[in-house]
Amino acid sequence: QVQLVESGGGLVQAGGSLRLSCAASGRPFSRYAMGWFRQAPGKEREFVAGIGHSGASTYYADFVKGRFTISRDNAKNTVYLQMNSLKFEDTAVYYCAADGSLQAILTGTRDYWGQGTQVTVSS
Repeated sequence: QVQLVESGGGLVQAGGSLRLSCAASGRPFSRYAMGWFRQAPGKEREFVAGIGHSGASTYYADFVKGRFTISRDNAKNTVYLQMNSLKFEDTAVYYCAADGSLQAILTGTRDYWGQGTQVTVSS
């Protein structure tokens, strides 16, 4: 079992940047692939970015490629999402997720979820 706590959300103008953090506790962090998802009001939750257990493998949704970067620091039990060139349509609650593999993050059940952090992008 792992517990995930997101932080770093807030209000930012379009074109600005935010860095989200997800701190993990419980089972060894390095055993898990990690991912970021987001959900806007009235919309389905969607995949944003994923990273393998070592950080060597990453995968991004097309709508964030070139703008967002996922990374992890296993020594700090933390995964990050650096968000640059933010757009209004990036406004959503962003959730951190953990699972046993990157493939599971991409297509599986995602065993663990954080509580979410709100990102609001204004014009």
